Order: sequence, then C-alpha cells, then structure tokens
Amino acid sequence: MDVDAFAAVHRDTWSRLEELCDRPPSSVAEVDEFVSLYQRTATHLSLVHSTSPPDPYLVPYLSWLVARARSRAFTEGYRPPAHVSLLRFFSRSFPAALYRLRWWWLGVMAFSLLYIAGTWWWLSAHPEALVAAGSEEGARRYVDHSFVEYYSRYHPASFFLQVFTNNAWLSARLVVAGLLGLPVALALHGNLAGLAAAGALHDHYDRVGQFFGYILPHGLLELTGLFIAAAAGLRLFWSWVEPGPRTRLSSLGAEGRSMVGVALGLVALFATAGAIEAGVTPSGWSTPVRIGIGAAVEAAFFAYVFVLGRRAARDGATGDVEGAAVVADLPVDGTRA
Repeated sequence: MDVDAFAAVHRDTWSRLEELCDRPPSSVAEVDEFVSLYQRTATHLSLVHSTSPPDPYLVPYLSWLVARARSRAFTEGYRPPAHVSLLRFFSRSFPAALYRLRWWWLGVMAFSLLYIAGTWWWLSAHPEALVAAGSEEGARRYVDHSFVEYYSRYHPASFFLQVFTNNAWLSARLVVAGLLGLPVALALHGNLAGLAAAGALHDHYDRVGQFFGYILPHGLLELTGLFIAAAAGLRLFWSWVEPGPRTRLSSLGAEGRSMVGVALGLVALFATAGAIEAGVTPSGWSTPVRIGIGAAVEAAFFAYVFVLGRRAARDGATGDVEGAAVVADLPVDGTRA
C-alpha cells in the first residue's frame, strides 16, 4: 500500500475527526458524523498496522487520534470518581507507558548489568582498590557486620520511609537530568559502581552468598525502577534531539506528559520495593524464600508490563497524563520547526 497516497486520500477525514474532538457536538447530525468518522479512522489504523513495515509516523498519529476519539466518546460530560481514575491509570495508562518505553529501559537494564559485572570483575582483579578508601579491618567489619545490620538497624516503618524517599528522590533526579542526557549516566555510575564494589568486597571475603541473599529480594524490583527512571530521562533527552515530524517543543511536551505518568507510577513501584526491603530482606527467613519472593514480584511486574501494558497500548493508550499524546499535526507533511 502506498502510505503517502493513502494519507492524502483520508487526510480530510482525520482532520474533521480532530475538529469534532476539540468541541462538544452541536447537533445530532454531528454526533452521527463523529461516530462514523471514528469507526472509519479505526479501520484506517488497522489497515496501516497491516503494512510491512508499519509507517513510523502514521501509525502513532492514528493510534493517538483513535484513542482521543474513544476517550471523547466515553467521557464527555462525565468526570469519573477518583478511585475509577486511579484504577484506569494503573490498569491502562501506566502499563501502556512502560510498554511503549520498553526498549529504552530494557536497554538501560542490559547496559547497567554489564557495567556492574565489568566493574565487579575489575575490582576482583585489583583487590587493593577495594580497601583504598579505608582499611582492611574496616572492610572486614563491613562484610561481617555492617552490611547485614543496615537492614535491621531501624524500625521497619522508619526504614521503609527512608529507602522509599531515597529511591523516589533518585528516580526524580534521573528523569529531570534526562533533559541533558549525560547526567543520567553519571547518576547511574555512582549507584552501580557502589553496588559492584559491595559485591566484589563480599566476593573477596567469600561471602558472596550473603550479598545476593540481602540484595536480590528487594533489589530486583528496586533496580528495575531505577532503570525505568533513567530510561524515561533519556527518552526526554531524545525527544528534543530527534523530534520526528513534530516541533522540538511539541515533541518534548508530548513525551514529558507521558514521562510524568511514568514517574507517578514509579511511586507505587518504589513503595512495593521499600516494603520488601523493610519487611522481607531482614526477616530472617531462609535465603531461597526471600529471593523467591523478590523474583515472584519481579516476574509479576514483567507480566504487568508485557501482558496488560501491551494490550492497553494496542487499544490506543499512550500513558499521556492528559489523555492525548499529540504525535504529529499531519504526519505525512514531514515538516519540522
């Protein structure tokens, strides 16, 4: 199918549907027209989806337009209760935003794990670097006592608030710093290098089992959240570096609204990770049980993204906090400010 010719033929239909989405209907005839245009545009989206490869500009534009028309049809004149909006956010908007962002945060995850492994290997090969900032006695005391005591030093509620606040603050920095790109890498470096150093130090004293036993229960979900925050920041950076058919400001605004939704959803993710870190990690249960709980929660999160999020994204959800991600004015024009 010739996508440019297809867009030229149906451009008036899409423009008219946009116009009707911008205002309440003035007559019964306009309501009928709106429904007809919505159905036709949904069919157009299905046709464009079937092309190989799908057009990178037209598919997002029509997905947005169909989602906007659907939202207009079902919510005009009605503001749902807060609990309904909250349920809709966590069942559609947030998972859809995570699914749309999947290649970014999976890429950050892969790079970060390789970075941890590489730093760990280098520190193991240069054990003198492990105690360069302290003493052999201090390093041994950290492995034998301080590392484990950290998780039970405070009351669970106080410890939960402490780790939750720290993670939320770090993720906010990663998202905001993403506008400039490089600060994301610097922030990740500090945290990942510290994690690798702790692991290498435990390995040096043959206590690597203790390290994983106390890191993995909460760390699987906690690190995933940080990778998502870093990816959200980098996506913001890329939105103005390569805005596609939109202006740089429009591209940044659209992605910014979606990333705000991601940041809001991460609050719940870090609350869950914090609850595990405060309640499960220092619980005294066997290591396989504690790690198993962390792995089960992580698996549930991946199912949440790649089952629920994939379905919501296919239905047109974008994660935009305003409910309308303005992908392009007219995608086939190819103009850019």
